[in-house]
Amino acid sequence: MVNPPALPARLSRASAVAAVGTALWLLGVLGLLAAWLFAGRPLDIWFTTCVAGTILGGFGYGVFSWQRAAVRRGSRTAQTGVE
Repeated sequence: MVNPPALPARLSRASAVAAVGTALWLLGVLGLLAAWLFAGRPLDIWFTTCVAGTILGGFGYGVFSWQRAAVRRGSRTAQTGVE
């Protein structure tokens, strides 16, 4: 059996993936907000979903950063395998 090739470094860094994902949700929020302000589009479930994605992505990135900081300072209870 042949093992699949490893992911490129830019795709295996969870912090970069989380930051880009959160930024995309924020871009959706800003785009829908602009559509509401300038084109009269109602703020519906799409806007709410983008806001929730932005909030949850920011929270997840914060938790991930907190875990990495714990690993760097050598905390005994830090999660293992975090870059």
